[in-house]
Amino acid sequence: MKTFLEALDARVLVCDGAMGTLLYSKGVFINRCFESLNLSNPDLVTDVHGDYLKAGADVIETNTFGANRMKLRGFGLGDQVRDINLAGARLARRAVEQSGCEAYVAGAIGPLGVRVEPWGKTGVDEAEAMFRDQAHALADGQVDLFILETFRDLNEIGAAIAAVRSVCDLPIVAQATTEEDGS
Repeated sequence: MKTFLEALDARVLVCDGAMGTLLYSKGVFINRCFESLNLSNPDLVTDVHGDYLKAGADVIETNTFGANRMKLRGFGLGDQVRDINLAGARLARRAVEQSGCEAYVAGAIGPLGVRVEPWGKTGVDEAEAMFRDQAHALADGQVDLFILETFRDLNEIGAAIAAVRSVCDLPIVAQATTEEDGS
């Protein structure tokens, strides 16, 4: 199988869709920590990955979008960052292997859910450390690339990129989102 960058250079790659939306449609309540399902209901997470692979996805994202210390802390899971991220990467990898498809596993990392300096109290160095914890576990779980998604703050996405780069040299897809007013 080609590396992700070789494949991307050769053709358009199709990515999966929203993990949280599908988990919700399968009966997981919106107030639940979707990432905790990597440990408590791994078959459900693997099934969602499998559905995307059956639909033709070339890239599936780990169920780790909100699996950073800040967001997990809100669910009393702040001490499980490594376990949840490692499990997320392994579940996605297992789904690819079970499908028999050639697909890439992307380690999903989303925003911390707090404002980063200079607009908030969380330092850029603190943000980078939190993203680094997540990136280490995802890299250890054998992801092929990282997807940093739905960031609104350039300082925060910069910290996430620096964190991933401090861990490995895998490809990074970095996505920012904007508001209707252009912010």
